Amino acid sequence: MPELDGATLVTWVRTVLRRDLGTLRRELDLYTDDAGPWREVPGLANCGGTLALHLAGNLRHFVGARLGTSGYVRDRAAEFAERDVPRAKQEVDAALSTLDHRRLMAEFPDVVAGVRVTTGDLLLHLVAHFTYHLGQLNAHRRVVSGDAVSVGALSIPALASAHPAEAS
Repeated sequence: MPELDGATLVTWVRTVLRRDLGTLRRELDLYTDDAGPWREVPGLANCGGTLALHLAGNLRHFVGARLGTSGYVRDRAAEFAERDVPRAKQEVDAALSTLDHRRLMAEFPDVVAGVRVTTGDLLLHLVAHFTYHLGQLNAHRRVVSGDAVSVGALSIPALASAHPAEAS
């Protein structure tokens, strides 16, 4: 087994975020109408539209702007009024393509939640955060649409290290 290096970790994080951004797009496409993502459901804290905007804004801020040079300035109130989810993918890819192992081990440029953490640690947190809210969005979409169809979230074959298994 090869030793883990910074480039490999960045590739893994980039691949999972790309996969999950694609899943987000497929989830939104499965709502039966434009109002679906915004329907409130008793017992669910957030509607799908709010979750999608939060996820895109979070990645655009922490990855696109703070690690990259996208120029995005986070305004959380305005963020929830936007309707441009796909831009996050290009900003995330551009920022992650510039990272190396030294940057992963360095402190993230901002204080986050009152503490300092390394960039690599924060990136892993952002992947988990995205997946957590993606599951909430999936539950919202299924309740609102009444459709339990799967979008193929969390696909193992989509991981960066996936390759065909040897026949046994």
